[in-house]
Amino acid sequence: MIKLKIRSKGDAVVMLQELLNEFGYSLKADGIFGMATDLAVRDFQRDNRLVADGIVYTKTWVKILNRSSVDFISLDKKYLQEDDIVQLARELGLEPAIVKAVNEVESSGRGFTVDGNPKILFEGHVFWNELVKRGISPKPLVKGNEDILYQKWTTKHYRYGKAEYDRLNKAINLIGNNVDVTEAAYAAASWGLFQIMGYHFKSLGYQEIVEFVGANQINEGEHLRMFGKFIKVNGLVKYLKAKDWKGFAYRYNGSAYEKNKYDVKLKKAYEKYASIDKRAE
Repeated sequence: MIKLKIRSKGDAVVMLQELLNEFGYSLKADGIFGMATDLAVRDFQRDNRLVADGIVYTKTWVKILNRSSVDFISLDKKYLQEDDIVQLARELGLEPAIVKAVNEVESSGRGFTVDGNPKILFEGHVFWNELVKRGISPKPLVKGNEDILYQKWTTKHYRYGKAEYDRLNKAINLIGNNVDVTEAAYAAASWGLFQIMGYHFKSLGYQEIVEFVGANQINEGEHLRMFGKFIKVNGLVKYLKAKDWKGFAYRYNGSAYEKNKYDVKLKKAYEKYASIDKRAE
């Protein structure tokens, strides 16, 4: 089991925060083990007669998992499998090590929250643009909806985890039962393991956005296949075949790829998996 404590970061922290919220805490599932998470952990430990040291390791994990109402068996069935990686690699003409590297660096860690719904992140500036595309003026609708409707990108309204569905549902119900608004809301969220924006649904082969949303409910294997379609239709496969990590990272992550060292991370991850695969031959 992974040991977590204050200043830990990553998807394991996200899962911890999601699970603690199942017990009534109100943590932002942002993957950062800060003071709020530390206080919640200590409170949980005291309530469960554990040493309240704020360190989440074997005993605390066992208590959390045993007391949780999460259906881990159903959740486990949604997770990515080795066969999914191998199949996509074969379809794209890539080494499995390349697909594994991209999965490690570019995925969100898990494609589903602990309640079994696909991970989403709602983008209010995209919602604004999607409403305009459908002939709906956003400006008269802003008051009281500032957390879901704004013109410029910002992270300040992100709530992460399950709480993002509160923002999505608020957007869907912006002006009552309106199909255009619902579709605009779905299009304004990024979905699943690779956080692909909903407005890409047509280029990925879906006739309606509800089909795209439904496919995201299936499993992470489906998320990976969506990602494969995405890099194929956007001409990115050739950069992976050539192991042009900079070329791929720039086109997939944008100009910030250098700051975040995505190309370096991809190269390092590929070398690790290629070495493992070679030893397994």
